[in-house]
Amino acid sequence: MSDVLSIDEIKSRFDSEWVLIEDPKTNEYNEVLGGKVLWHSKDRAEFDRKAIELRPKRFAVLYTGTIPDDMAVVL
Repeated sequence: MSDVLSIDEIKSRFDSEWVLIEDPKTNEYNEVLGGKVLWHSKDRAEFDRKAIELRPKRFAVLYTGTIPDDMAVVL
């Protein structure tokens, strides 16, 4: 996965997955507009293990699905 993808391409290719993006392209509000996908997985634990293994310098983590009502998000 070496292509730089837009956020729309990432969301359509990796529906309801955790996505690790290297050198994300962002706007002035730091919203992710795209980048190089290093890893993706539906399983959060697997995703976390791989992210620790890869250790990218500058990255973003996206979840492309709908966040359940009983889940908290910390920014």
